[in-house]
Amino acid sequence: MTLPEEHVTDWSLLQRPLPDWYADAKLGIFVHWGAYSVPAWAEPTGELGAVDEGVWFRHNSYAEWYRNTIRFDDSPAREHHRLVHGDAPYDDFLDAWTAEEFDPAAWCDLFARAGARYVVPTTKHHDGIALWDAPGTAARNTVHRGPRRDLIGDLATAVRGAGMRFGVYYSGGLDWHVTPHLPVIDTFANVRDLRPNDPAYAAYAYLHVRDLVDRYRPDVLWNDIEWPDAGKHDGRLGLFELFRHFYATVPGGVVNDRWGDTHWDYRTSEYQHGLEAESAPAWENNRGIGLSFGVNQVEDSRHLLSGPQLVRHLVDVVSRGGNLLLNVGPTASGAIPAGQRRTLEALADWMGVHSAAVHGSRPVDPALAHPCDAPWVRWTRTGARIWALVEPAGGPLVLPARADRLDLASAALADGTPVVARPDAGGVAVELPAAGTPVAVAFTPA
Repeated sequence: MTLPEEHVTDWSLLQRPLPDWYADAKLGIFVHWGAYSVPAWAEPTGELGAVDEGVWFRHNSYAEWYRNTIRFDDSPAREHHRLVHGDAPYDDFLDAWTAEEFDPAAWCDLFARAGARYVVPTTKHHDGIALWDAPGTAARNTVHRGPRRDLIGDLATAVRGAGMRFGVYYSGGLDWHVTPHLPVIDTFANVRDLRPNDPAYAAYAYLHVRDLVDRYRPDVLWNDIEWPDAGKHDGRLGLFELFRHFYATVPGGVVNDRWGDTHWDYRTSEYQHGLEAESAPAWENNRGIGLSFGVNQVEDSRHLLSGPQLVRHLVDVVSRGGNLLLNVGPTASGAIPAGQRRTLEALADWMGVHSAAVHGSRPVDPALAHPCDAPWVRWTRTGARIWALVEPAGGPLVLPARADRLDLASAALADGTPVVARPDAGGVAVELPAAGTPVAVAFTPA
């Protein structure tokens, strides 16, 4: 549909309150799984946002960007591909991807125990391979090749069976199968400038996401990079119509902010990139347990968050009003790698005791208490309780809070063990045994 040049879509008509379930969830699991999980290779260069742009693309930490990274003549990924895979075309990895160990119920048991309230798998990443029988893909999807199953449908059933909400990731901005002859992407500007923006691709992407909504009723639409410019309108096959259909189909659904300058329910940051989004009323930080989203055989314990590191990151995000979308990158066979599993199990152990300080929480008024790093303290509130999440070194410490606004006699650990608290010139003095991960001390307001 061609709209008059002067026509302007009023995206503000889609604005609505953020659903409580999303504000309360605090933790989701991202799953990056695809044909790129077969080579499973990237240089563990560093975190997005902490690596210079001139280094990032040629030495990309993201294994899911393998198809782009091997196009640099002088990249280590190109040399690795030549030595290990020879001249094999990328789509050979789709046929080698068998997912024979995929047990969605076992995945979801672990995710739920770790405290996740929603799960968002990739349905189509930048390589254009669909993990369901997507319209217009012919046989280039996991139903007809590789695993030969509807991976999205199987995971959706398991996620909901474990009591979590289900979302879908879709790469609307890049599709290297639709645009195979584009120049190699080597700058952040090129990520946007080399997007397919024509009406045919806009319709293709629209029909994909519409199909995902109709088949799976996802609670989250998580688009990546951007949306094709030709589809940013409120006519037939337009993005406005897609959002309207989504909200009518899933009234409690939410959409992220990676659709261009259109509409969103919450903003997103990624590792250390786009941190300005974290000042929005609703936001989500997404990152992997390691430096990559897709599984990376080069990563080891030096590159993975430990259990305590993950707990600190989750607590910090939640204390500032955000959600954490934590990525898991399964192997091509469908196993969760041992290092990622260890970190998730450690989080599950911690959440088993401390989830009351996380789920449903909101930030604490800075006039009452504020964070600090020595000692490490963050604050949340749930209902009538104020939580200090502290990483104690052992012995006395002072929490930066207004002692006159807390009932110090109510102080207790998350398991109910009383804590002796007294006023101090610097706030509230407590004595806690040393712990390798944060412990939660609950107070009621005075």
